[in-house]
Amino acid sequence: MTTPELDRVVRTALAEDLGLGGDLTTRLTVPGDAAGTAYIVSREEGVLSGAEAATAVFAAVDPALQVDWARHAGDKLAPEDLVATVSGSARSILTAERTALNLLGRLTGIASRTSVFVALVDGTKARIVDTRKTTPGLRELEKRAVLDGGGTNHRFGLYDAVLVKDNHVGLGGGLLPVLERLAANSGHLVRVEIEVDTIEQLDTVLAFDAERVGSGQAPVVHAVLLDNMEAWQVATGVAHIRRHPAPLIAEVSGGVNEETVQELARAGADAISVGALTHSVTCHDFGLDLQV
Repeated sequence: MTTPELDRVVRTALAEDLGLGGDLTTRLTVPGDAAGTAYIVSREEGVLSGAEAATAVFAAVDPALQVDWARHAGDKLAPEDLVATVSGSARSILTAERTALNLLGRLTGIASRTSVFVALVDGTKARIVDTRKTTPGLRELEKRAVLDGGGTNHRFGLYDAVLVKDNHVGLGGGLLPVLERLAANSGHLVRVEIEVDTIEQLDTVLAFDAERVGSGQAPVVHAVLLDNMEAWQVATGVAHIRRHPAPLIAEVSGGVNEETVQELARAGADAISVGALTHSVTCHDFGLDLQV
């Protein structure tokens, strides 16, 4: 099932590859009536994502192509696993091949790395969460790939939640003035998260809302992002958060990698956001073997 966003991505990717002249090499070398079957095969271990994107590419090039998937989103892959079979016009298969595999490989790479982080925090309550550090134009697809890898989506953009970072605090005149503006202007349905760099900043946020709760008002902040803290600092921050009179999510972020994520999870984080899920991913290696 395609979406308007997926259709846009596919059209843009194919236009980039085909230009105004189409697939010159295939047109000059492969007979127009040649038919064939192609097998998409995984060359390494991973977790599949992007099947819908690849299918949409083949359909956009030639609606008559038949694509049958042997593996589905979220399935584990091993080397030499048959992932899909594509049959129909040989020219059409060749024309769609690179764009389809580019999207399939990128999205499977994201799902695969996400699954590694998810496995590392298994047994804790921490969720692995993505960020807005996505490839421009591919955010919807990349965040879907995070879900396929067992992760959780953070906000999709600047429009669906408030995340106050250090630059907002600096340009907004300081933490307390920013909190006061949020209290005055954010609606009761708007989710608010505040990034803090120190335990002192965290305590300022907690004290602000504790006073509101004590006077019968609703809290302003729903989540606190503990940024670039070591595990012992996270544990201290989480202890302060758990004593807060209102429910509050403790999120951790900042340079998280496979070596540090377990310790951060064990320190009590509810969520660990990892920009590397989407901005530092190796494309999964797929091969396409064509039989005519």
